[in-house]
Amino acid sequence: MGDEMLKTPYGSWPSPVDAALAAAHDGRPEWPGFVGDESWWTEPRPTEGGRRALIRRRTDGTEESVLPAPWNVRSRVIEYGGRPWAGVVRDGLPLVVFVHFTDQRLYRYEPGGEPRPLTPVSPVGGGLRWAEPRVDLERGEVWCVLEEFTGDGPGDVRRVIAAVPLDGSAAEDRGAVRELSDGRHRFVTGARLAPDGRRAAWLAWDHPRMPWDGTELLVADVADDGTLRDARTVAGGPGEAVAQVEWAADGRLLYSSDRSGWWNLYRDGAPLCPRDEEFGGPLWQLGLRWFAPLDNGLIAVVHGKGPTVLGILDPESGEIVDAAGPWTEFSAHLAAHGARVVAVGASPRTACEVVELDTVTGRARAIGARHRDAVDPAYYPEPQIRVFTGPDGREVHAHVYPPHHPQHTAPDGELPPYVIWAHGGPTGRVPLVLDLEIAYFTSRGIGVAEVNYGGSTGYGRAYRERLREQWGVVDVEDCAAVARALADEGTADPARLAIRGGSAGGWTSAASLTTTDVYACGTISYPVLDLATWGPGETHDFESRYLESLIGPLAEVPARYAERSPATHADRLTAPFLLLQGLDDVICPPVQCERFLARIAGRDVPHAYLTFEGEGHGFRRAETMVRALEAELSLYAQVFKLDVPGVPRLELHR
Repeated sequence: MGDEMLKTPYGSWPSPVDAALAAAHDGRPEWPGFVGDESWWTEPRPTEGGRRALIRRRTDGTEESVLPAPWNVRSRVIEYGGRPWAGVVRDGLPLVVFVHFTDQRLYRYEPGGEPRPLTPVSPVGGGLRWAEPRVDLERGEVWCVLEEFTGDGPGDVRRVIAAVPLDGSAAEDRGAVRELSDGRHRFVTGARLAPDGRRAAWLAWDHPRMPWDGTELLVADVADDGTLRDARTVAGGPGEAVAQVEWAADGRLLYSSDRSGWWNLYRDGAPLCPRDEEFGGPLWQLGLRWFAPLDNGLIAVVHGKGPTVLGILDPESGEIVDAAGPWTEFSAHLAAHGARVVAVGASPRTACEVVELDTVTGRARAIGARHRDAVDPAYYPEPQIRVFTGPDGREVHAHVYPPHHPQHTAPDGELPPYVIWAHGGPTGRVPLVLDLEIAYFTSRGIGVAEVNYGGSTGYGRAYRERLREQWGVVDVEDCAAVARALADEGTADPARLAIRGGSAGGWTSAASLTTTDVYACGTISYPVLDLATWGPGETHDFESRYLESLIGPLAEVPARYAERSPATHADRLTAPFLLLQGLDDVICPPVQCERFLARIAGRDVPHAYLTFEGEGHGFRRAETMVRALEAELSLYAQVFKLDVPGVPRLELHR
C-alpha cells in the first residue's frame, strides 16, 4: 500500500501489539552485581510462573540462567523485598548466596552443584526472611538483614542485621545465626563495611515514619569478634531522609540526604554537588543504589529532575559527565567494580536493559536483557513530557502518549478517548520508558496520560510533601486537572475519559470515580478502598502506619478516614468499572474489594470483578496480565462504543 493513511475510528485500529506480547515484555532486570569480573543480575520470567531468574554473564560475553525453574530469586523482606543475592569468587570459582522466594530461606550455590540452605524455616507467622546479603569469606559468614516474625500478626516482627554461617550450620538451627545490631529500630538496611573493616554504616527508621520521611544514618565500630559496638547517629532524623550510605575507597562516608529539599550527595557531612536534582529516591526495597563509589575516588550516580540519567561525579570539582547512549531513564540498581559500572537503563524506544559503563573510555553499552524490537518500532508510543496547571496554579508533571499508528488516523473531527494512568506508591514516579502496555492502547487509537501527581518523587521534597494528609485529594485533583486540560485543548474527547491504576493508583482511580464526574469509566487494580481497616492488623508492617502521613493520625482525625475512603462513597459511583485483584495479596488484601462490592450491590452500576489465584501485589504471571489487559480494553470498548477486533468481551454485571 502507498503512504496514504487510512481513516479509521479511534480504538478500532489493527495492532500487532497484543496482550500476550505486552505481558511477555513486562518487568525489568534488577539487582546487578559483580562476582569477580563477571556481571550477574536477576530477570523476570512471566511465562515461567512469574519467577525471577539469576543471570550470569561470563567475561567472554556468554550468558546463562544459573538456576533452573522453579528457583525464584526474590526476597519478601518488608513485602516489597530487597537485594536477594550476592556473590564472590573463591578458589577461582563463583560462590553465590540467594533468597528463594517460596520458602524465603538463604541458600548457598556454586555452579555445578545444588543450592544448599543456610538458614532454617520458622513456623511462626511469616517466618524468617533475609535481604541484602554480603559474603564475608574471612569470617565465613553472610551479613544480611533478618526479618523475623515473633507471632501470627503482620506487626509481630523484628528486624536486625545478622550474620549467617556459610558452612550451613544454621540451616536447621536459628541459634547459630549471630545478631549484629540491637533491634532497637523497627527497620534497618544492610550494613556497609568501611574499607579497613573497622566500621560499619547502615540506615534505620521507626514507625510512624516511612523511609522518605526520615531515617537515621548509624555508624558503629566492628569489634575483633565481629560484633557492632557503640552505634551512633551521624546524619538524618525525623525530617531528613537519608536514602543510601556507602564508604569511599579512602574511608570517608558518602550518603544521599534530602536535608536541602533535594536528595543530594554528602561526604562526611559536606555537600558534593548541590543541585535541585535527585541523587536518591524512595526506599521501597532494601539495597537500592543511586550511587556507587569507584576505587579511583569518582562516584557513579543516577541523577535528575524527573527522568534520571547515569553519570560519573568527580567529588573534587563537583562536575558530572553523563554516559552517552540512548538511555533516558536509569533505575536505582547500580554496581561498580574497578573502573566498570553496571546499571539498568531504558528509554521511550527501549525497554530496560543491563548497561555497562567503562569509566576509562566513557563508553556505555547494553550487555544484558538487551532490547529487541518485538514489533515494528513504528507502533511504539511517542511521549510528550508535559507540565500542566493544577488547582492553586501548582505544577503537575505528566507524560502524554497520543494515539499513534503508522497507517491509521481518525476521521476528521473525531477526538480520541484517553486513559489517565495513576501510578502506585503513592510515593513514587512513572519512569519515561518503553512500555508495551501503553502501546497496547495507543496503537489501537486510545491515548494514555501518565500523571506524576503531587506526592510523586523526582521533583524534590516539597513536591513530594504536597500529598501530606492530602491523599485522595491532591492526587485526584491533579489527575483530573490533566484530564480536563487534555479535553479543553482539544487533545482528548471529554466524553471518553477513563482512569486506571494499581495499588495506591487503584485508590486514586476509585477515589476519582467516587468524587469527580470527569471519567466515563475506570480500572482499579489491587487497591486500597477502605482506610478505616487498611492499617495495623490488616496490611503488612512496613506500610501499616503510612496513613499517618498520607491522611493524618487516626486518633486525631477519625472522620477524615471515612470521608476520604472510596468505600464510604460507593453510593456516588455511577461509572462502569473493572476491579482486578490477586488472591494472595497481603499488602492490599482481597477483603478491600469485597467490602467495596458489597456496598454497590443492587445499585445498577455495570462492573466486573476478576480475581487471580497465586498472584500477590502486582501481577507477575503472563496469563494473568493477558486476562487483565484484555478485560480492561473490553471495558473501554463497551463504554466508549469502540469497535475493537479480536478481544474477548468482558461480562459486566449490574
